[in-house]
Amino acid sequence: MRKSHPIRRVVLAGAATVSGIVLLLSLKPASDPGSAQAAGVGAPPAASAQGGAQAAGSGTVTGEPARTQYGAVQVRLTVSNGKITRAEAVQAPKGGQSDQVTANAVPKLNQAVVAAQGADIDAVSGATYTSAGYKESLQSAIDKAKAAGGSSQGSGSQGSGSEGSGSQGSGAAQAKTVTGSVAQTQYGAVQVRITVSGGKITQAETVQAPKGGQSDRITANAVPKLNQAAVTAGSADIDAVSGATYTSAGYKESLQSALDQAGG
Repeated sequence: MRKSHPIRRVVLAGAATVSGIVLLLSLKPASDPGSAQAAGVGAPPAASAQGGAQAAGSGTVTGEPARTQYGAVQVRLTVSNGKITRAEAVQAPKGGQSDQVTANAVPKLNQAVVAAQGADIDAVSGATYTSAGYKESLQSAIDKAKAAGGSSQGSGSQGSGSEGSGSQGSGAAQAKTVTGSVAQTQYGAVQVRITVSGGKITQAETVQAPKGGQSDRITANAVPKLNQAAVTAGSADIDAVSGATYTSAGYKESLQSALDQAGG
């Protein structure tokens, strides 16, 4: 029998080695988990944790009117950096006995809201229906304030590079509240508080006014008109309310004091 030639054996061995290498390569996994992770596959978005806390809202919000047995109640809030700085009833029961109840209850409810920073306030004795309507409209205003706070997220940080710009300054002055000096009248003290934004009166309210007897009816009639006139005029140049000459004069005096404090 003939022996195999040495060259032939070398060729056969080389072919076997190449076949083995091809087989090993064919068994390598098609995908490498490490390479997929490096490419970002399956990794959580880097921005998903941003904006977890909503920016606090600022401005004025008015709740929906709440109907009661004696009339509508509607509450307006002033919010600054997520905090209630003022509450007022822009609508409340009036006429007859309701004038006295409203004049007594509304200031207490307004004060309770600022103290509680929410709608968890007690009803005023003798004003059950007004208190219930007030709380209902108040909750509506709070809900709107929360929604507005979320939509304005990040607005304070935009344009931070433009220091001293006019728009930034007006934003910082938003919801600026000042209270005028007490004006003494023949029937009692009158004191006005205003909110100024961008050099304009956006809200006015009376924190003190004559009360008791006939004064309750006069105050309930005159004060809402004077508040509205102050916002419309943007100054203390407003007309007196008929039948409330002394209250109107005291209102204008305290209003002018508040404007002076706000810088005119």
